[in-house]
Amino acid sequence: AVAITAGLHHTCAILDDGSVSCWGNNDYGQLGDGTTTDRNTPTQTSSLGTDRTAVAITAGEKHTCAIIVTESNSDRYYESKNYCWGRDDDNGIIGDGGNTDRHTPTQTNSGLYATSIATGEHHTCSILNDGSVNCWGDGLNGQIGDYSNDDRYSPSRTLLPSGKSATSISSEHQFTCVILDDGSVSCWGINTEGQLGDGTTTTSNVPISATLPSGRTATSIATGLDHVCAIMDDDSLYCWGDNEYGQLGDGTGTDSSTPVAVSLPSGRTADSITAGQHHTCAILDDASAYCWGNGGYGRLGDGTETNRDSPIAVSLPS
Repeated sequence: AVAITAGLHHTCAILDDGSVSCWGNNDYGQLGDGTTTDRNTPTQTSSLGTDRTAVAITAGEKHTCAIIVTESNSDRYYESKNYCWGRDDDNGIIGDGGNTDRHTPTQTNSGLYATSIATGEHHTCSILNDGSVNCWGDGLNGQIGDYSNDDRYSPSRTLLPSGKSATSISSEHQFTCVILDDGSVSCWGINTEGQLGDGTTTTSNVPISATLPSGRTATSIATGLDHVCAIMDDDSLYCWGDNEYGQLGDGTGTDSSTPVAVSLPSGRTADSITAGQHHTCAILDDASAYCWGNGGYGRLGDGTETNRDSPIAVSLPS
């Protein structure tokens, strides 16, 4: 395996030959093997086609999307397109212009080449090779970012700030955030917990700028159910949004509609970040792992089921 992603109850991986294998729940065809049969071991998705390989993959609640590259050996011509499979749910989640569940990889209706892709609960967004962003699926809370609250059955252009292009993208629940080419962060969609980071709790159907710390730019971003965390250019870590379980890591349980500093161990900085529904984990510069937020089911890895509002060391194997 060279890449991996997890949805609500299923997991998919890209293998080193460019094929895709998935396992877990398959009630809507989210494993992509042409059936709706659950699998408790990896099963290969249906053929991607001649000279086609997957280079990026992301899983939503009940659907999966991948960037699939087609290579012609004759002229070394590459094209990279978005493909999705699984639940459509009458929202256009697959992006092929219809509202039918798909049990095998199905190309979205997008004319441009894709460079990265991210899935939310019932929507998907992709950065294209010109730095623009297209989104499709459920638009009830503005998560398409095109000044509407309509579902989109085919990819629709997100209205990024004028003159800006996206370099990194992350989607969750009913919102999406991108890092732009100047290191700023823009988010759109639901904002009931302040997850758009602009100092309000006003939902937005167009990208709005998160209020980053003065003089800082973002280099990496991760979205949880209703919170966001980003690594800054000085490797500090900031989070914003819902903090019911301490998932912002600032030592409080108070929601914040603007970024707050995570209380990392003294002298440590963040190398990478990931967010779950109500918890967050990071790898630090000394290769240690820390988690914070909801500790139920042992998800913080510290040997307890205790909620933590500040990072706690994961008990890695010795």
